Amino acid sequence: MNRTALLREAGQSLWLDNITRELLDNGTLRRYVDEFSITGLTSNPTIFDEAIGKTGAYDSGIRDKSRAGHSDEALFFELAFEDLRRAADLFRPAFDATAGVDGWASIELSPLLATDTAASIDAAKRIHAQAQRPNIFVKIPGTPAGIPAIEQSIFDGVPINVTLLFSCDQYLAAAEAYRRGIERRIAAGRGARVASVASLFVSRWDRKIAGAVPAALQNRLGIAIGGTVYRAYRQSLAAPAWQALAAQGARPQRLLWASTGTKDPHAPDTLYVEALAAPDTINTMPEKTLRAFADHGSVRAPMAADGGDADATLAQFAKAGVDVSTVARQLQDEGAQAFVDSWTELLQRIADKRSALAETR
Repeated sequence: MNRTALLREAGQSLWLDNITRELLDNGTLRRYVDEFSITGLTSNPTIFDEAIGKTGAYDSGIRDKSRAGHSDEALFFELAFEDLRRAADLFRPAFDATAGVDGWASIELSPLLATDTAASIDAAKRIHAQAQRPNIFVKIPGTPAGIPAIEQSIFDGVPINVTLLFSCDQYLAAAEAYRRGIERRIAAGRGARVASVASLFVSRWDRKIAGAVPAALQNRLGIAIGGTVYRAYRQSLAAPAWQALAAQGARPQRLLWASTGTKDPHAPDTLYVEALAAPDTINTMPEKTLRAFADHGSVRAPMAADGGDADATLAQFAKAGVDVSTVARQLQDEGAQAFVDSWTELLQRIADKRSALAETR
């Protein structure tokens, strides 16, 4: 049996952390669906910047939309949705078979809105309407300004992928925002079902502290953080407050493992996938990691619902001088800035391509 199918049998959804027009045109994404059990994907500005910059697959679209007078940002969203709608259609059988639990694609808000709650709410509504598919998430970062935007967007009926979560506290803030949004919907007489996932970034922890802790602790922090978040996830689903909402038709905000590609060349390339195998979760993997796991990954026992040895491991990091709360804030701030940088580069790349293509007409 294909190793990725074993993860699926363990109750985990496998998504791809990538999208390009070439993946769609040459049938690779379809093959991942058929052979590797992929049932969704995630995207971000960095992914689209590389996709548009490294190929000519988008040139005709850029040329045509430039003639229509689109701004660089509007042009980008038009291009992105052309890809994401095709991907969402590929995942539609999974979406229908699971009644909307699985089978999603995701698109990011402009990262320039990360500190603007009101603008994020308005943009989420607009992007959701533009998506024209029921199985496309809008990604909002779980930053201090993003948390109220998440709550309001859920109340508005916009499916949300909460991104840039790094710690248990950040995860719980996102989960509570989702719960409040659902509670408000029920109180207002609206339907209780609005889909959401909460994306915890894992490998960036280990890259952040690489070389700053003893060798015995290398590549262990991200997994330990994951253990504490998985425990909080299971506890939140069992809590009376959530059970009351579930009785009225609400569905859980699923926990998604993001940034699961191994950054350390000396560590196993399937490290995070194997460690984070757990029922009722999602793992979104880069292509390289997906292929590596399909080739030689192994499926261990599921993650411990009580966090296993996560607390003991974090105590070792604290003794080594790692302040998890401080590092989590740094990682979230750095992640938000990295997306801003990628967004700026993406729009500049589109502007440059527009100019170059105009000269060749």
